[in-house]
Amino acid sequence: MDHNRTDAGELAEYGYEQELRRTLSAWAVFALGFATISPVVGIYAVVQLGFVFAGPAWIWAVVVAFLGQLLVATVYAELSSQFPITGGVYQWVRRLGGPRLGWLVGWIYLASAVASLTTVAYLGASWLHMLVSDSELSPAAHVLLGVVFIAVALGINLLGVNPVKHFLNAGIVAEGVASIAVSVFLLLFARHHGFSILFDTLGSASASGGSAAAGFVTCLAVAGWAFLGFDATTQVAEEAEQPRRSVPRALLRSYVFVAFTVLLTSIAVTFALRRPEDAVSGKTVDPVFEAVTQGLGGWSEKPFIVVVLIAFFACAISIQTYIGRAVYAFARDRQLPCSTQLAKVGDRQIPWVSLTVTAVLAGLGLLLGFNGNAAATLISFGSGGFYFVFLTVALVALIARLRGRWNPSEGDFRLGRTGPVINVLAVAWLLFEAVNIAWPRAELAPPSGSWIQVWAVVLVFSALLVLGLAYVVAARPHTRLAADLPTVPSTEEVKAH
Repeated sequence: MDHNRTDAGELAEYGYEQELRRTLSAWAVFALGFATISPVVGIYAVVQLGFVFAGPAWIWAVVVAFLGQLLVATVYAELSSQFPITGGVYQWVRRLGGPRLGWLVGWIYLASAVASLTTVAYLGASWLHMLVSDSELSPAAHVLLGVVFIAVALGINLLGVNPVKHFLNAGIVAEGVASIAVSVFLLLFARHHGFSILFDTLGSASASGGSAAAGFVTCLAVAGWAFLGFDATTQVAEEAEQPRRSVPRALLRSYVFVAFTVLLTSIAVTFALRRPEDAVSGKTVDPVFEAVTQGLGGWSEKPFIVVVLIAFFACAISIQTYIGRAVYAFARDRQLPCSTQLAKVGDRQIPWVSLTVTAVLAGLGLLLGFNGNAAATLISFGSGGFYFVFLTVALVALIARLRGRWNPSEGDFRLGRTGPVINVLAVAWLLFEAVNIAWPRAELAPPSGSWIQVWAVVLVFSALLVLGLAYVVAARPHTRLAADLPTVPSTEEVKAH
């Protein structure tokens, strides 16, 4: 295929002009995906809850979540190769399932992405506090430090694409030190348990009414958070060189590499904890930090915190990068209020208005932190929305594939005959996990939380769905798609080139 046509001329077939500069190499796209999924953020967000609900056996929930999400990532890779357009899931569903459904999926996706930025900022705030103080972190200070996180991520993004690339590279280095290097050291020199401990729950079933199976299923709901963000690469398709090739490859490579790192860290931490039962009881609040400082010695506390912070900041920066592009793609099609402003591209060729607005919304989400420990609620909220989107995208792709509306033969990444099988398995996995995450669990709400927090995922996304449907009926955004925005270039048109 003629790459000049692919990179410069192909957008015209979808009705768009090239507004964003194509400066992202295959490595830069990989770095964005890696930093967004982030093994450091993923593992540190779920390890504490994993121990509480499943004990050392929590690692098998991570394995199951990895395999399930690998199916989804493969379907996404094929879609991203066929449709190399900024907007990702919104663009795919709009073309394969219709503009109304595309709008609703894009709406839920944006809400989930903003929630994920809020969650990363909230979790990162704890590490920022650990760097400067040994005192207990109050809810108000937690929220304030979270705002600092979001403000820094926004500031870096507003500088332009090149500074973002440098920070993401720093994040990869930090992830390598904090996850891979430290994990290898712990496995070689600080191991206190053998492989058999990975099959022990250490009495964690008490947190789930005495049922080890229920505890594992709850842990699986939490483990899903560790494998979100691989679709970030699809949001920069119009800034990537040779996107039909580079985007799907970066998506899968970043996902597999992060998954390997998460599993390595999970095993190393579990083996290195001297008293894993304290992590199950909650006496050890941060099993990762405990394992590292015990294994390396007290001198390692501050350096390790700095490395982890760099990884958290890189993750926040990358999330904000792809959210800004997602809003830009939505607004470019006049699908949002104030679309003209949201679609503005500044002198640095970045959607600066979209970046700013989403940062403000993510900051408002931090207000949940005033009501005690909001980590579990935020993780469930962000995961629930993404898994709803994953399920819808996979289902729409499967239906379009079976009805012959989608023939994935135009991209550089193709699954061939295995495509339908992988697609069916992905839908089955997502149907289970979406229900599992949304299932109301008192144990995932703050100790003093109300029934509203127990039902947070169901209530919030029901409200978002109702609001989205009301907007579609009242404002009819799908009718604003101009005639020069074709659904998808036909196979004949593509072959003609």
